Amino acid sequence: MVREIEIREQTIRLGQLLKLAGIVDSGSEVKALLGERPARVNGEPEARRGRQLSRGDAVQIGEHDLLVTGAPETVRPDLAAGADAAVCPDAETARPDADRTG
Repeated sequence: MVREIEIREQTIRLGQLLKLAGIVDSGSEVKALLGERPARVNGEPEARRGRQLSRGDAVQIGEHDLLVTGAPETVRPDLAAGADAAVCPDAETARPDADRTG
């Protein structure tokens, strides 16, 4: 059975995903586990704990089948038509007048 692991950001590293899923407790455990048996990411072998994963990626390691998911993002309506459209996790609380130039 595939277990969905929800992330907040756009990407997550393989090692972080394995910790978030409770498969390992530390980075050193990730390194040892991947050294013993590489994971499969979208069906391809992967031994790099730093491999970037995105929503929709499938990861298999041992008896664990994981699917990276996340809350859908919304595009701010006031910027949707322009090239500078901003992606906001919660469009209802986004302030159109906020300075986003940093």
